[in-house]
Amino acid sequence: MLDLKTAPYAALVLRLATGIAFLAHGLLKLIVFTPAGTAGFFQSIGLPGALAYLVIAAELAGAVALIAGVYTRWVALGLIPVLLGAVFTVHASVGWLFSNQGGGWEYPVFWIAALMALALLGDGALALGAKLKRA
Repeated sequence: MLDLKTAPYAALVLRLATGIAFLAHGLLKLIVFTPAGTAGFFQSIGLPGALAYLVIAAELAGAVALIAGVYTRWVALGLIPVLLGAVFTVHASVGWLFSNQGGGWEYPVFWIAALMALALLGDGALALGAKLKRA
């Protein structure tokens, strides 16, 4: 049975955790690898370099929206293709464990499951989106 008193806080925890993880990954590509370096990596695996800029933007904008709790369901669904791309272009070929060189597929697949749960749960507690809807 779903506990309606705590479920919004469960959504909040999941929303913040996934938002912070996307923020970390987006900032890693922006600050450490740099956009040009990320584009070069994308090209090295057969993807268009321009796609790197879209992925960085999606990760950072998605992170902010998830943390703030704005359009959580849509943002969660919109970020799933980014992770599917990561799974099928990089991680699936190196095995299951993310500790493998190149990273395995279990972490991005778990992240997809978390995003699917968020899409089903919605904003949860302390979401800016709920305040915007009432205004």
